[in-house]
Amino acid sequence: MNLYFLDIFSLSCDFFVDLYNNILHYTILQDIKTVSNNEPRTTNNERRNMNDLISEMEKEFEKTVSSKLEKVDSGELKNVASIARQIRDEEEYISSLEKDLKNAKKKLLQLTDEDLPSILQEMGLSEFKLDDGSQVTIKQLYGASILVDNRPMAYQWLRDNGYGDLIKNIVSCEFGMGEDQKAEDFKDTASRNGFQVEQNTSVHSSTLKAFVKERCEKGDEFPMELFGAYVGQRAIIKKGSK
Repeated sequence: MNLYFLDIFSLSCDFFVDLYNNILHYTILQDIKTVSNNEPRTTNNERRNMNDLISEMEKEFEKTVSSKLEKVDSGELKNVASIARQIRDEEEYISSLEKDLKNAKKKLLQLTDEDLPSILQEMGLSEFKLDDGSQVTIKQLYGASILVDNRPMAYQWLRDNGYGDLIKNIVSCEFGMGEDQKAEDFKDTASRNGFQVEQNTSVHSSTLKAFVKERCEKGDEFPMELFGAYVGQRAIIKKGSK
């Protein structure tokens, strides 16, 4: 990083910190004046003396701030503002690139999963070669994603139909210090000893996709909607040489 920039940045930061402290000081003075004027036990003479003191402090504050403003190099502030604008512009540029990338990925998915497979299906083709030797093939695509609300029913269906081994279980119970032996006993006697058990069940996405693929390829019926299952096609292009 440019050392000149660091010097400018440091000086500017010091200025704004001092300015903030002075503003805070001024705010406190105003609070003191308000309290003094509203304090019923304070005599008129005491209020006048306090207000005179605060007025002098306010004048000193204004002189201090004016002096600091005069000392700041306008060129330094311009450099700081310029760099701040560059940061803002770069952030906006990166945000724009990320948006463009998201749209490009969406367009690619449209081409590979819908447009090309649909046209080739109409032509009765499942693969062909480009003039550069690249091989284009259409492969079956399987996927699934169980909605949170459907998980209890989906997991129960798996258990009832002999696929309970697909379910991943995490059962945990928290023990405090000095309860190590209880933790060991918990492995076999959690419920019997009345411990509060927390259980988390899930099916890994790859495991679920493999399950859906196997059922579909075998022609076995299962509640596809419950498992958020779908079957599609995707165009795969493997580059080749002429």
